[in-house]
Amino acid sequence: MRILSSTDVLARFGKALADPTRAAVLLELRNGPAFPSDLAAGIGVSRQILSNHLACLRDCGLVVAEPAGRRVRYELSDPRLAHALGDLLGTILTVEPICSCNEPDCAQENNEGATTAGPLGMELHA
Repeated sequence: MRILSSTDVLARFGKALADPTRAAVLLELRNGPAFPSDLAAGIGVSRQILSNHLACLRDCGLVVAEPAGRRVRYELSDPRLAHALGDLLGTILTVEPICSCNEPDCAQENNEGATTAGPLGMELHA
């Protein structure tokens, strides 16, 4: 097993959060363990798409799969992640409508001008 540097760990966390589906999975799992079929229905994606994202989140070390009879239940790999995600959301005050990063698949450009309610009633502009 390779030991990752702090920079590598944060880069993996950033990769996980960079995709809206993976971010949605992490936010759903903040509420507690869930089965893939329930996650897929709640997020609005197919089970196949969800399966690919769950594999990425497992590889990043953010979620674990726990056998539950004939099914598999997913949960955050560490309960502190739920708190960390909440803290991260709480620090976001405004997101610029146009992302200045040079990533070709940056999702912010596709949602220009959209406004959503953030945690604690804050308004997030995406």
